[in-house]
Amino acid sequence: MAGPATAERGERQQESSSGPPLVHRLRRMSPRTIIILSLAVICLGAGSLWVLYGSQWTRVEHVSVSGTTVLTPAQVSGAARVRLGTQLISVDTDAVEARLRCELPRIDSVDVVRSWPHGIGLKVVERTPVMVEEKGGKFVEVDAKGVRFATVSQAPKGVPLLELSLSRSSTAAASLRRLGEARLVREAVAVAGRIPTAVARETRVVKVRTYDDISLELSGGRTVAWGSSENGRLKARTLTALMKAAPGARHFDVRVPTAPASSGS
Repeated sequence: MAGPATAERGERQQESSSGPPLVHRLRRMSPRTIIILSLAVICLGAGSLWVLYGSQWTRVEHVSVSGTTVLTPAQVSGAARVRLGTQLISVDTDAVEARLRCELPRIDSVDVVRSWPHGIGLKVVERTPVMVEEKGGKFVEVDAKGVRFATVSQAPKGVPLLELSLSRSSTAAASLRRLGEARLVREAVAVAGRIPTAVARETRVVKVRTYDDISLELSGGRTVAWGSSENGRLKARTLTALMKAAPGARHFDVRVPTAPASSGS
């Protein structure tokens, strides 16, 4: 029959056998073994830090650029200003991205990645012009977000001209003060994004007079009174049906898409 002393020893043995396996192993190790393992871990950590921050094995040796169409890889890598020989881990990818977006407005987005052990990759997405503004004999490209991002000597083919013919009326002046020119440009871009594909190919000019007075000039002298960018999908469907119903018309009005009109046939 087990006495109190025997029961107490059993409880101590049970307590010592509980807990994580690693703890049991460490308890069984000698102090000398623990010291050696600790030194090994420290050396491994120090070696890893040296490889990342001090060795020549992880330094930048080349910068690669992908995704460019109008820009050249040399322009992008030059604006990135990543110094060769820099430790790869020390390259501030956020700063590189900020420089590129600031110095090359044509870049819509860029992904700066480390390509171990020796490279930096720049994956670029350029802005695409959906309209151009003519200024001083040159053309300012405008993207789908309404951002004016580049000036070129020749207008891209198939891209309509944006014409800001802002009315001098008090309503137009109030609209311009309230919204600002940038907002009106974005409205024009929104309209252009809803034009039916077949009509878009024939669109030569997107004319903005006020927020609610945006019109299209098509090839052959045809025009479309579009209004604002509101109800763009409905207006697009209405315009397509209206042009099919009156193929000889020269003027189309979808400002009120539930009551469209055509004339000049």
